[in-house]
Amino acid sequence: MKLVDAHFHVWRKADLPWLEGPMQPRIFGAYEPIRRDYSIEEYLADIEGTGVAKAVYVQANWPPDQALAEAAWIESLTKEHGWPHGYVGYADMTTEDVRPALDRLARFPHLRGIRQQLHWHDNPLYRFAATPDLSRDPVVQKNVARLADYRLTFDLQVFAPQMPGAADLADACPDVTLVLQHAGMLEDTTEAGRAEWRQGMAALARRPNVMAKLSGLGTFIHRVDTVHIAWLTTETVALFGADRCLWGSNFPIEKLWTDYASLVSAHRKAAGGLAEAERQAIFHDTACRVYRLS
Repeated sequence: MKLVDAHFHVWRKADLPWLEGPMQPRIFGAYEPIRRDYSIEEYLADIEGTGVAKAVYVQANWPPDQALAEAAWIESLTKEHGWPHGYVGYADMTTEDVRPALDRLARFPHLRGIRQQLHWHDNPLYRFAATPDLSRDPVVQKNVARLADYRLTFDLQVFAPQMPGAADLADACPDVTLVLQHAGMLEDTTEAGRAEWRQGMAALARRPNVMAKLSGLGTFIHRVDTVHIAWLTTETVALFGADRCLWGSNFPIEKLWTDYASLVSAHRKAAGGLAEAERQAIFHDTACRVYRLS
């Protein structure tokens, strides 16, 4: 089976403030080994022999005023290497009208979506957004809804306590596909934490325009754990259905604790009990449909 990696990054260290200067807190812990350039050539070497045939780049937190430069660089990689096959860029959904920014980005033919990370947590180490309820902000909802006019997705990144607001965002933007990052970022693995996550995921699954991305599942445990991946995969597929689930490596973040082949193997094993058509959807077809990969 050919795979589509629906969530990976490449970067030049000099473009990313969080990779330069003092170490900045990140949800995936200490990251000294990736405070360096991670090139498309290294990514292609990492995926060799794994069956990955296409990939989608997701914005890597360049300075907000450099969103066009990021998109132009990724487009140049596609022109030179044929990879990535699509990418998710950045635009500020809190601005009064995001359309001028989208108009500037729209000239790049491989743009497929926008991500602005809305995740907020009581733990400041896990906090990214300024406030917890941006999904309910009328300006954010209006701007996300405008993505439909550009045929762009919105890559949605929230924690379980934020999922009720994320469901409201999905309701406010019925013509936009929302792609839930990292299967809802389960960080509290207690029974109570899993129950809250499951309740929020069920609410999002009731919104047909929400997809779930099975990526970054090692973010909070800092390892490849086949039992953990299998549990999240089983629960997510049961709620959303395989045709609304897609897989992503989150490389090079996961490279902090594993290699690419081991990561793919763990996810394949986690999905091993599903029907062949369901595995085909998760690892290939859903991503091709959602991100319009030819």
